Amino acid sequence: MAEHKSVYLWSLQEAQKLNEVELWRESYKENCTCARAIEQCIDENYADNRLNTDAAKGIIDRFGFNRVNWVLANTIQRKDFDGRISQANKDWAKGFYIPNDDIRWHYEVTSHPGLTDLFANRVRKEWQSLGLFDRSHCSEEANYEGKLLALKPSTLKDEYKTPDFQLFFATSGFGCDPTKIGTAVYGFFLKDDEHTHFRRSDFIGVVKDECIPEWAQEKLQAMNEPDESADIKMEGV
Repeated sequence: MAEHKSVYLWSLQEAQKLNEVELWRESYKENCTCARAIEQCIDENYADNRLNTDAAKGIIDRFGFNRVNWVLANTIQRKDFDGRISQANKDWAKGFYIPNDDIRWHYEVTSHPGLTDLFANRVRKEWQSLGLFDRSHCSEEANYEGKLLALKPSTLKDEYKTPDFQLFFATSGFGCDPTKIGTAVYGFFLKDDEHTHFRRSDFIGVVKDECIPEWAQEKLQAMNEPDESADIKMEGV
């Protein structure tokens, strides 16, 4: 799978304050390239009043879900008045925070709105096929320490956008407590035990018990079992 460029999530003004203008510029250029590629894809895959069902796959492979979702959400937000965009796609687009830069229109898809809507449907169908955790799988529990969390899919590279790699066990960090000033949440991926940390905002929330897959339940249970080998060593002292 191709390595995709990261989407810069903040405005040009914020990038200037953070001395990250070059990151913003690189992401902006890729946004524009992605928008033009979507337009070309729609032109080449629309015939006989239908859009090829596989039209979106090549664009997703080239730019990654994060970029494609970002560009489509930006486009649909800017066409919120247009009745040719479905309400379902308008509601979906509202879930993305797109900074209100003056040049957002540069990476707006300019294809016919009805065809853009169909393309967005294709992309969303590909996304749904990943079977990822979302807010419906998480509780409102605020304290993350010692809990199994679900990472937001946008935090993960496309090759790791799977339900298994969304599962992260939080062990410590000020970010576990919403009343603390810090945002870091430390822990490890339940899938491969890799230890790292994320910001609190990178998580959807605490996974509901009934939504935890069987393999994860077994691993959590094993983590909570007493270490018998340690007991044996103590007896021999």
